[in-house]
Amino acid sequence: MRIPGSKRLRRASCLIPLTLPTLLGGCDMVVMNPTGDIAVQQRDLILFSTGVMLLIIVPVLALTVWFAWKYRRSNPNKVYDPTFDHSTTLELIIWTCPLLIIIALSAVTWTSTHLLDPFRPLERIAPGKPVPAGTRPLEVQAVGMDWKWLFIYPDLGIATVNELALPVDMPVHFSITSTDQFNTFYAPTLAGMIYAMPTMKSELNAVLNQPGDSWGFSGNYTGRGHSDNRFKLRGVSKTDFDKWVAVAKAGGKLDTNAYVALAKPSEKVPVMRFSAVQPGLFDKIVNQCVEPGQPCMVDVMRGDMLRAAGKPAQHLPAPMPMGGTPTPALEKAPNDKGSGPNVTRPKDGHPPGPHKPGDPANRDMSALNPLPLPGAPRAARA
Repeated sequence: MRIPGSKRLRRASCLIPLTLPTLLGGCDMVVMNPTGDIAVQQRDLILFSTGVMLLIIVPVLALTVWFAWKYRRSNPNKVYDPTFDHSTTLELIIWTCPLLIIIALSAVTWTSTHLLDPFRPLERIAPGKPVPAGTRPLEVQAVGMDWKWLFIYPDLGIATVNELALPVDMPVHFSITSTDQFNTFYAPTLAGMIYAMPTMKSELNAVLNQPGDSWGFSGNYTGRGHSDNRFKLRGVSKTDFDKWVAVAKAGGKLDTNAYVALAKPSEKVPVMRFSAVQPGLFDKIVNQCVEPGQPCMVDVMRGDMLRAAGKPAQHLPAPMPMGGTPTPALEKAPNDKGSGPNVTRPKDGHPPGPHKPGDPANRDMSALNPLPLPGAPRAARA
């Protein structure tokens, strides 16, 4: 029995896949629409790797459908050869194509890993546009906090919260850290994701090539306020950047007390600007010594080295020479092996063994006694 309207329902269901792309019309694929040269190269690397892998994936999927259709049961023209067991041509194709793809991906991955190293200073601003000689990059110190981002411009003497303004076509050098959680500094239109870790400083060299506003955020979950842990990335011209700096210089001061208050967890923090920054604030954040009376980690480590007179601890082995090969323990001289306490030796000398079968120092000496007959009671232990 045919259900009324079933034909229309089937036709409507066929149109659903065609309407799905329209639902994605409002999505902004920022990774595929970068405005910085580093992000453009990373996008091209993604597209190249995907394209090369599709050279295998697409033919395999197509051949799967073709084989299923050609050798279907109802096909009278199919060829059945039960004696087939080997084809040199097929073996060459099956092994050569993946091998060539692996070689291509390996070469591109190796070169791009070095060329796109975030610690490596920029050599170009855009394709065919090298960095002018003598150009000094703009220094920006980024600090991931709960749940906001602090940006310090040490050369300009200003700082901002949740707003990062960069002049177009100006190389930028980032110093990145975090207060007390693992964050990731990620501005998709600018460059790739860089980890921001407490007591550690990472770096990133990047450039923006187009004006416009976008967003950056932490890609690592950090708790309740993570969803709003975002900052506005603004690409502006050199003239507009100077105007923005003048506006920022009209803000308050970021001293120790202001930073301690700012470091407290807070959510949905609006844009803030500071006209003056305490000198060396970023280094104190890295060394966890912003608050008065708190010793800096670098000073603590320096004191430990001075107390040890620059010598390694006695319980640590001497460092192996660069390029050397460690000597196996069995090949070492007896004096080089060292010795440690025998933790398995019995406290009261040797175990009594078979001389005292019932001694509690033995684990189970019942096997030393004659085995009883089946059903006979076992003798009690002494």
